[in-house]
Amino acid sequence: MASWARQVSRWCCLLQSARAAEFPGRLSGRSSSTQACRGFTPLPSRNDVLPWRWQAYRRVCVGSCSPSGSAKDGSFSSPESTLPSPVKQEQAKAETLPDLNAKIPYEDWDDISPSSALEEISEEEAVQIIAEPLLPLRSSTLRDYVDHSETLAKLVHLGVDLSQVEKRQKAGQLLLTLDFEKDIRKILLFLKDVGVEDNQLGPFLTKNPYILAEDLETLETRVAYLKSKKFGKAEIAQMVSRAPYLLLFSVERLDNRLGFFKNELGLSVKKTKDLVLRLPRLLTGKLEPVKENLQVCQIELGFQRNEIQEIVFKTPKILTASKKRLKQTFDYLHNIMGIPHHMLTRFPQVFNSKLLRIKERHMFLTFLGRAQYDPAQPSYISLDQLVSLPDEVFCTEIAKASIQDFEKFLKTL
Repeated sequence: MASWARQVSRWCCLLQSARAAEFPGRLSGRSSSTQACRGFTPLPSRNDVLPWRWQAYRRVCVGSCSPSGSAKDGSFSSPESTLPSPVKQEQAKAETLPDLNAKIPYEDWDDISPSSALEEISEEEAVQIIAEPLLPLRSSTLRDYVDHSETLAKLVHLGVDLSQVEKRQKAGQLLLTLDFEKDIRKILLFLKDVGVEDNQLGPFLTKNPYILAEDLETLETRVAYLKSKKFGKAEIAQMVSRAPYLLLFSVERLDNRLGFFKNELGLSVKKTKDLVLRLPRLLTGKLEPVKENLQVCQIELGFQRNEIQEIVFKTPKILTASKKRLKQTFDYLHNIMGIPHHMLTRFPQVFNSKLLRIKERHMFLTFLGRAQYDPAQPSYISLDQLVSLPDEVFCTEIAKASIQDFEKFLKTL
């Protein structure tokens, strides 16, 4: 009877072990199968018990009624020998589970997920990390973007003054959107082909960065128009270098500008061409100041149309000069010094001189008694000699005095 009880107890332990293998969640929290036997956990319901378990139950019960040889000599068979085959399969599967503590072969390291960004690193590794400076989202100067932009770095190397470029409206934003190889290189090659010198490319782009956004075919069309107007390659290069905005003007606008000066001044085609060659910014500047100065010369200063034509052809800057300065200079030359209109027409360069220089030299000549501006009189002094010569030459050759005498006289004014 005691032997049968021991067999039943062993059967309970085996059954609990088999159930734990298939339903691990139900035995969580229990320390061992021995505790389960001592507590005698109730058997699962009918729906949970598989048919092979009833067969195992029947085999165990039959075995308990006829003791085995091992029971006769007081020993027991191993639990594994009496387990049903499905239980043995479950145990075999459990035995083949991978060991989480096992080392991973070197060839499997590529499959390992990367380290977490929150993983701690040593001080030596931290020192070796190079952090790139952040690109500012907004800035008032292009200097903050030079280290991040290959285009800006190459433009600086070319000689472009970014501090001047960023003062121009939307020029800084334009440079940041351009690619040097794709957008800028072809414009540079075009400018060199036009005749802009290598050492002038940087200053040229500093004054006119907007040409980098122009279409190459459009620029070539404008150069072709200038050639059709009998401008030579050297003349076009001179005009483009001295008036960097020239190639931003459309063909129609350039044609209108040339027509304006030809018709307004009554110049021939050749003289019109010579006029814009001497002052190319006449083609790019505003026309309002030009029109106003022409009216001042004719109405307020009293020059005839043919005299204005000669003055402008000899001194194109008079068209863009300050009206106030123009009238003050004329008033002193004509009303104080007594220079007639026809003399001013012969030497219009006097309008480009500083009024203070004219006053000082005229007063010094008057003090010496040598202020003679009439060509018909002896000791005649031309207006060109009055304003163009250096002080030393003026004193020794025109005033017949020393430079020290002139400086002493200036201190008395």
